[in-house]
Amino acid sequence: MSGFTPPGECPVCGAEVPASAHACPECGACADTGWSEETVYDGLDLPGQDEDAPAPRSHSRAWLGAIALLTIVALVLVFILGRG
Repeated sequence: MSGFTPPGECPVCGAEVPASAHACPECGACADTGWSEETVYDGLDLPGQDEDAPAPRSHSRAWLGAIALLTIVALVLVFILGRG
């Protein structure tokens, strides 16, 4: 590993890696375990990125409305057909 300079940021966990370190102080990743100069990031992991994303909406409200509508239609049909 002579002449190897670790990245400023660990490509595995994102922790700051000192220039004199032989491995990441947080996760232990090093050149032997997959930490290389050719590492490609697959995302930026910006602070607050996940917090700004809207929560996925549940379809339960739509299903509840559909069931309520069908129930009302069924009751109206029973009332109309029962009178005749």
